[in-house]
Amino acid sequence: MLVLFETAAGYAVFKVLDEKKLQEVDSLWREFETPEKANKIVKLKHFEKFQDTTEALAASTALVEGKLSKNLKKILKKIVAKDAHEQLAIADAKLGGVIKDKLNLSCIHSPMVTELMRGIRSQIEGLITGLPSREMAAMCLGLAHSLSRYKLKFSPDKVDTMIVQAISLLDDLDKELNNYIMRCREWYGWHFPELGKIVTDNLTYCKCVRKVGDRKNFSTSDLLEVLPEEIEEDVKAAAEISMGTEVSEEDINNILHLCDQVIEISEYRTQLYDYLKNRMMAIAPNLTVMVGELVGARLIAHAGSLLNLAKHPASTVQILGAEKALFRALKTKRDTPKFGLIYHASLVGQTTAKNKGKISRMLAAKTALTIRYDALGEDSSAEMGAENRLKVETRLRHLEEKGIRRISGTGKALARADKYQHRSEVKIYDPSGDSTLPAVPKKRKIEEETEVTVKAKKIKVEIKEEADVEEGEPVKKKKKKKEKKQRAEEEAVSAEEPSTSTAVESTEKKKKKKKIKVEQED
Repeated sequence: MLVLFETAAGYAVFKVLDEKKLQEVDSLWREFETPEKANKIVKLKHFEKFQDTTEALAASTALVEGKLSKNLKKILKKIVAKDAHEQLAIADAKLGGVIKDKLNLSCIHSPMVTELMRGIRSQIEGLITGLPSREMAAMCLGLAHSLSRYKLKFSPDKVDTMIVQAISLLDDLDKELNNYIMRCREWYGWHFPELGKIVTDNLTYCKCVRKVGDRKNFSTSDLLEVLPEEIEEDVKAAAEISMGTEVSEEDINNILHLCDQVIEISEYRTQLYDYLKNRMMAIAPNLTVMVGELVGARLIAHAGSLLNLAKHPASTVQILGAEKALFRALKTKRDTPKFGLIYHASLVGQTTAKNKGKISRMLAAKTALTIRYDALGEDSSAEMGAENRLKVETRLRHLEEKGIRRISGTGKALARADKYQHRSEVKIYDPSGDSTLPAVPKKRKIEEETEVTVKAKKIKVEIKEEADVEEGEPVKKKKKKKEKKQRAEEEAVSAEEPSTSTAVESTEKKKKKKKIKVEQED
């Protein structure tokens, strides 16, 4: 039996000396405890050394992908073909199938072969002569670095530094354009203030000013290339009756130069946006499909790179850009923010205020998956991003419809008919509903008032009797004499003045009150 063993330094073909010992798989490792024991089991037949790291990388990538490299094909034809009747032990079953198809060699792959490969790897320095251990370690390190670069596939198209610079420049251009346009409107507004109200678009305003210049030229100039026909008529009519001041030619020239700058920057911004869009689709297609090229580029710029962004969890992606609000909320023990840069995504923007938090959380979770797929995956298609976006849209539609159903009462739970239950209720006629009179009649009120007064009189009488019992009979006689005198005086006054005045009545009332007070005191 022959054994094909791949190392970082080259290909090695071993001849198995004692095949009987290979049958005991569990105890095979004991035969490779020392280099002397290993040399009794296998013997080096041929070793093909790699010339440089590039050749080693090509051979390793071919083995990883299960392909047969040209160098390995030559070795197998030269050495193994001589012993075609013997089996060839292979570590990779896929590679064994390719060798069998192309070279018609019988290949074997089993647990016994795996244990044999492990034993050879443990004693590789003793089995392969003429290869220093330091050189072997250097070859292993160089091949590991080269293979890692190949797997990550670093290419100029995948450099995300361009995205970071492009989105930063785009934001700076927007700020500068806003300042320039406001300055242009304010400057030319002294000469023709009515134009700013008629033409609302900033770029159209600058083009119109650049083409005409002085407002006196509006009546003779043709503005159909810049403005619609209706707006052109309004501008010409406003130019004839304008309230603006007159300016010199030098002022007009400076304003026209500023308009040139605005038009050039606007054109360059459009070109830069197209460049950013294409670059985003090349580097992060799934992220672009999920949140758009602008939001995706801002997320990458905020994290520093696409690989750094892929390391962030979904919760961090959700509030990325709102760090200041987050730490302020944690410090003051208030509610933390629900979204950061992801708020500007179209899916969050089209939801209601009630569902923005739920959608932003779900969108951040799906966006984190797409970022990792773009950063670490080998496929460059945008199918995964489209599928995840469809899921978020379905969830959004479900949330919106759920709210509508609850309001209209046509939800699934409300649509189900309740089970019929026969309920026999015996109702008794209530005659109190027939009466239109008030609940408490007037007679009852009068009776209650009379009862209250009678009770008060009884209480007074009882108090008088108790006082009489205490003071004795002489007190009674004095009171009777006083009462007789008062009655006599009242009769005399009534006889003299039959028409009583209001003053007399008031005196009588006062006397009665005094009498009641005296009785109560007694």
